[in-house]
Amino acid sequence: MVNDTISDFLTKIRNANNAKHHLVEVPLTKITKDITQILKDEGFIENYLILNKGDKITLIISLKYFGKERKPVLKTLERVSKPGIRFYSSRKKIPNVLSYLGVTIMSTSQGIITDRQAKSLNIGGEILCTIS
Repeated sequence: MVNDTISDFLTKIRNANNAKHHLVEVPLTKITKDITQILKDEGFIENYLILNKGDKITLIISLKYFGKERKPVLKTLERVSKPGIRFYSSRKKIPNVLSYLGVTIMSTSQGIITDRQAKSLNIGGEILCTIS
């Protein structure tokens, strides 16, 4: 049993990305689906598919690379809030990643959203992870 599904999710993607795998399979939860949708919308992954394997439902994520050397589009995936230490940010103090080239994913009253969406909605929340 995994205690921190977000850390497990990010670690599986990070390991597959470093090994230059094209596909990675992760367990499906509402949070992992929402984060995967943000990764797709922001252009960090190609696509994803929900696969029903009888008793368990998983996400198949297609990672994105560029060039002949297959350089990964995802450079860093970093968990910020952890189960023991939560990090919250007000709407005015939402951190930016690589001068707005990266994305901060937050859990807010409006759901799982990016830092840009949180700033436009003028809300704060828990900082889940940063991606660049």
